[in-house]
Amino acid sequence: MNRPVSEKSVLSYLKWALIVTGLGLALGALLGWQTEGTLRGAATFLFICSVLAVLEISLSFDNAIVNANKLKQMTPVWQRRFLTWGILIAVFGMRIVFPLLIVVIAAQIGPIEAIVLAASQPEEYARIMHDAHLPIAAFGGTFLMMVALSYFFDDEKEVHWLHWIESQMSKYAAVRGVETALVLLLILSFSRLLDADSADIFIRSAIYGLLTFLLVEVVGGLLDATQETTKAAAQGGLGAFLYLEVLDASFSFDGVIGAFALSQNLFVIAIGLGIGAMYVRSMTIMLVEKGTLAQYRYLEHGAFYAILILSVIMYVQTIVHIPEVITGLGGAALIGVALMSSIRWNRTQGQAVAG
Repeated sequence: MNRPVSEKSVLSYLKWALIVTGLGLALGALLGWQTEGTLRGAATFLFICSVLAVLEISLSFDNAIVNANKLKQMTPVWQRRFLTWGILIAVFGMRIVFPLLIVVIAAQIGPIEAIVLAASQPEEYARIMHDAHLPIAAFGGTFLMMVALSYFFDDEKEVHWLHWIESQMSKYAAVRGVETALVLLLILSFSRLLDADSADIFIRSAIYGLLTFLLVEVVGGLLDATQETTKAAAQGGLGAFLYLEVLDASFSFDGVIGAFALSQNLFVIAIGLGIGAMYVRSMTIMLVEKGTLAQYRYLEHGAFYAILILSVIMYVQTIVHIPEVITGLGGAALIGVALMSSIRWNRTQGQAVAG
């Protein structure tokens, strides 16, 4: 007899992630052996892959919570598509194709030449990636900032964690375009801290990030409305899938760029971040099936605060370097505090009922 979903163990959710971890680390060690020709080289590559995987998990835990929030509204068909097609896009698209695409555009070379450059001249490849950090941070930071502010500026939002702040944001949500105006104000403020050339790049990239968010919202609404009309799918179909993929890409920007601080080998980075992406997907499934977001009322709030802080950090990184470890730990700490607040609230409610 099959066990109920609620009784599934954590290990059952992590099964595929653990399998990919074993295969990925073995591949990383093999790559190190072929590259360095020594056991030390194999051990070094294996260690770097492990650190990158942990870094990706810490940076993307809030991503898993947000994914789960959107995913629970989708039909089972689109849930499966996101967790199968989505993982292919996340691992191969953002962790392999995206870094190659940056070099193709920045160096104005072909995709094959970019792969050859990554394999034969990793230092030059890493330099090009580093030089592309400004527009990527502006684009990704703006998109994530809009995601977070759209959650808090919601006049239908009833549950508040930091009550005074969130109640005020909900109150002013009735003002049309308030979050967009706030983001535009921040874009102009940060651009004044940069030199003229960098400010121009920052503003243009940030505007593209803002337009991408608005376009995804519009297209997603149209697609889902069409699906409801044609009865092809219920709530949260292709539009929600598109939204989640762009969101996942925005979360990946900072991690992909930051990974080059640990390794200049594209293939090592792809292995490490790919392993991390599998755990994010596994955590997403577990959050949806176990109803964790419903059990811990402030967990989702913590994730969106973490997203908001991450977006600001991406802006700040255009001026000064902030280690990715600090970014990851900061987000994890916020989510941890939100979890503790949720547990305390549950205990208080339980005592009230018992009394």
